Amino acid sequence: MAMTLAKVACRAQIGLHAPLVQVEVSLGAGLPAFSIVGLPATVVKESKERVRAALINSNFEFPSGHITVNLAPADVPKKGGRFDLPIALGILLASGQLTASFDPESVEFYGELGLGGELKSVRGVLVAAGHAAQSGHEIIVPRANAEEARLASRAPVRAADHLLEVCGHVTGAQPLSDYTSSPHGRHASALSTNPSLDLRDVRGQFHAKRALVIAAAGGHSLLMVGPPGSGKSMLAQRLPGLLPALSAAESIEVASIASVSAMGFDRGAYGRRPFRTPHHTASGPALVGGGSRACPGEVSLAHHGILFLDELPEFPRATLEALREPLEAGVVSVSRAAVRAHYPAAFQLVAAMNPCPCGYQGDPLGDCNCTPAQVQHYRSKISGPLFERIDMHVEVPRVAVEEFGAAVDRGESTSLAAARVAHAREAQFARQGSCNARLTDAQIERWCSPDRAGSEILERSLRALGLSARTRARVLKIARTIADLAGKDVIGEAHISQAILLRCLDRRRLESAGYSRPQADDPGPRSRAETTSPDRPYSRRPA
Repeated sequence: MAMTLAKVACRAQIGLHAPLVQVEVSLGAGLPAFSIVGLPATVVKESKERVRAALINSNFEFPSGHITVNLAPADVPKKGGRFDLPIALGILLASGQLTASFDPESVEFYGELGLGGELKSVRGVLVAAGHAAQSGHEIIVPRANAEEARLASRAPVRAADHLLEVCGHVTGAQPLSDYTSSPHGRHASALSTNPSLDLRDVRGQFHAKRALVIAAAGGHSLLMVGPPGSGKSMLAQRLPGLLPALSAAESIEVASIASVSAMGFDRGAYGRRPFRTPHHTASGPALVGGGSRACPGEVSLAHHGILFLDELPEFPRATLEALREPLEAGVVSVSRAAVRAHYPAAFQLVAAMNPCPCGYQGDPLGDCNCTPAQVQHYRSKISGPLFERIDMHVEVPRVAVEEFGAAVDRGESTSLAAARVAHAREAQFARQGSCNARLTDAQIERWCSPDRAGSEILERSLRALGLSARTRARVLKIARTIADLAGKDVIGEAHISQAILLRCLDRRRLESAGYSRPQADDPGPRSRAETTSPDRPYSRRPA
């Protein structure tokens, strides 16, 4: 038998990168053999059995000679079942059982084959479709992957359920039509979010609600400290309702990360901000990313959304320390022996913890029996550098019984707060092109310089606390957000004071250094949610 050769296009998947792969199939004389080369993973090597059964059960002849499949370039790792369909087509083209009506290298094929020739879904199609669109290639995918491919591709996307349908398209006998989104597809999924939980559901906690609004407006990280049942988890769950909707580009980024993850693409979640809540038993690779296939972790799955860590000190210290770099850089590099992947991780960290192991230290109605050593050991699981990287930490005390009365003011609703957050974010993007939490050092000096009174109280507070330059930068960014919510162009004394007070773990040290808060009311607040927060500046107590 004369040697024949066929080439079919596909793509590998390395993180969020999808390099082009040429599936080269060569048929030659000799004893029957089927070899796959080009750095294939075990699941790719196993494709020869799936391909053999699929071809035979689809009434094709399986060549009896020596079959060599080369996945080029040879130095790029290949994994997953996506290469089943291009390998099968390459064998049919090389053996002359199919004659292509177009250049097979101008169309990309994806799909895992069932033993009967059915096309099964594969992971990472959204990323591959985006790269294919940049090359001007149309793609053919299993019907289960058509929706996500349509999201990213401007070129034609064709969906099939069986190998025979793809063969009919290749020969031109029965061309596949260009896939269009279903009524439950792209636009419907972006709007079919669950109704937002309302801030008014949380009784009392006006200071914590105020901090939550500031966190939403500036994209700041937040740590809530309080006894069990004080409403920390309820507050965190209401943060997504305060945030603006994702843009089209952000939605694609979030969907791309989900597409290459273990859970895969969920079209029902398209357009929603992620809200990830890993259990405190999660490992470092599960939180940051890793594994043998360098999969994205929770910090990347929470990209453009919220990562909520409840019971923060219960996480292993080494796992928490892995958050330090993503919090600063907004990106994660996962390195393994055979692959290195980069994932975005611009997430908003929200965490909750108890003040002590039993949870009732400082609670007048609690009965705390924790020793100082136990409390120190409990809190030492969270290192000082990690505390510094959290923008705000606020106390969430026990809710008073009086707050459950029917006539008690519950503060502003989520819709009203979200409108103020949206207005503040618009001001930030118009001014500097990003939310305040993502300001660089140069942008902080340009956009976050306080007036003279604000500079004086900031300097006094920093000296009293001995805070680092990183903490100073975070205080200024928080103050900038508070000013944006108030519609002020200049950061004043009250804004700096509120920013310092929103770091309760530093404030305790400030109060012990001899500073107190005067009783004069701040004239700026527009709701009880603001007037009840301790937002008045510190001053030195007289000797």
